[in-house]
Amino acid sequence: MELDKIARDMLVTIADLHKVPEGAYNLRLNGKGVDRKSSANIDIVPKKDKPGIDIIIKPGTKNESVHIPVLLMESGLSDMVYNDFFVGSNADVTIIAGCGIHNCGDQDSSHNGIHSFHLESGAKVKYVEKHYGEGDGNGKKILNPETYFQLGENAFLEMETTQIKGVDSTERKTGGSLSNGAKVVITEKIMTHGKQFAKTLFEVNLDGEHSSANVISRSVAKDSSRQEFVASIKGNAPCYGHSECDAIIMDKAVVTAIPKIEANNIDAQLVHEAVIGRIAGEQLDKLMTLGLTEKEAEEQIIAGFLK
Repeated sequence: MELDKIARDMLVTIADLHKVPEGAYNLRLNGKGVDRKSSANIDIVPKKDKPGIDIIIKPGTKNESVHIPVLLMESGLSDMVYNDFFVGSNADVTIIAGCGIHNCGDQDSSHNGIHSFHLESGAKVKYVEKHYGEGDGNGKKILNPETYFQLGENAFLEMETTQIKGVDSTERKTGGSLSNGAKVVITEKIMTHGKQFAKTLFEVNLDGEHSSANVISRSVAKDSSRQEFVASIKGNAPCYGHSECDAIIMDKAVVTAIPKIEANNIDAQLVHEAVIGRIAGEQLDKLMTLGLTEKEAEEQIIAGFLK
């Protein structure tokens, strides 16, 4: 379908899409699915009982991708969508999601995406999600994603989530359970400024023997923005779990980190870390000796930190 330049630019920002992608994809625009294509190994089926889609990936599927971007271009729109991913055994795929909100009006626009991943034994998924807001109106850009996963034996899920900028309020919930030998790696990157608010809630249950979870959050809070990070890892079997919050705080921002680990098995190995602080003066001084202004030096440091 034809999209205007603003929509096309947003697709590049949230999903690196410069043209119609190869393979399976689904484009949601202003609360409706407007363009969709399945592939030989990946079926995308609209739900009949509620808004959203089922993405069904056949066992053994390799080197394929699925793009499922969402765009909101209207002020005052509240969108709710439910997406379920059923990944067959020994499949190995990449899923590119993302939501962009363009709000030039006075009413709030929001998107709530509820994603559930069901990975069969040996399945591997890399899931990439970017959030972005723009527009010169007074209406807020609100994003509240929820992601849940069930990993079968020896399954592997890698999640990369990024909040680029422009999102006024977000509450991000992620949780799930792991079977024997399953692994999950979750990396989030968040930037807030102005009076923005971001809250992240992780809850991972390591139910299987030799399962593992690595949860890493990197964030930058500027101006008067606020951030909260809550991570809970429960070791219910011989397993390994690690959570880490690393935040740069600037101006009058506030950052709260609440890591929680619960060992319910004598052979559960669980670690949590939380570091919050300002940019080190020696870092700024070093870059400024190379000719950068203080602001340019800060931008370089932040870009490297969130890379």
